[in-house]
Amino acid sequence: MTPHETPPETPALAPHLWVALCGLLATGSVLVWALDAGYQLAWQAASWRQTPWTLWSAPLLHLSAVHMLGNLLALAALALLGVVIPLGARAALALFLAWPLSTACLMAWPEVTRYVGLSGLVHAGVAIVWLHARQAPVAQRWSPLLLAALLLKLVTEQAWVYPVSFDPYWNINVVAAGHLGGAVVGLVCGAVCLVRLRPVPSAAF
Repeated sequence: MTPHETPPETPALAPHLWVALCGLLATGSVLVWALDAGYQLAWQAASWRQTPWTLWSAPLLHLSAVHMLGNLLALAALALLGVVIPLGARAALALFLAWPLSTACLMAWPEVTRYVGLSGLVHAGVAIVWLHARQAPVAQRWSPLLLAALLLKLVTEQAWVYPVSFDPYWNINVVAAGHLGGAVVGLVCGAVCLVRLRPVPSAAF
């Protein structure tokens, strides 16, 4: 192992924590849909300080069954990647931190007045997966493709120009700002967890 490589995590923790968190997000989304919780769980730019739980609840709320299904399929893909790489405690912690932060970052866009859906957190998850894939022998070859796909999507959406736009395919307003913000939050949380939680190597005598 070279000095710049990240030491492997305890096998017992990988990838169970990552998959469990993806499962929690999926289950929460289905329960919120089944209970028809309504927009009291949505993040509102004007009132979120009075309802801070919406930083966590908004990603679990969806506008339609198709909207939810699309995000659940993306979440399932993230869970599968977590098994293949595999991802461990540091990746799971980064995704957990990105859960509320990917919603909170929407304050950077005044055009975004309301937000629901897992897509921002999914983009954060993709960024976290890429950070770990680039260091995993089983995934190093295709990690550049993952990064290229993420960057291509973000550049195509141009959230800095069109933070919110109507998508006729989904028949909803798509908050591209949430995708860009989620990806940035995922990179930051993923990088911090990789560096700050890196095991200290034993001293050689």
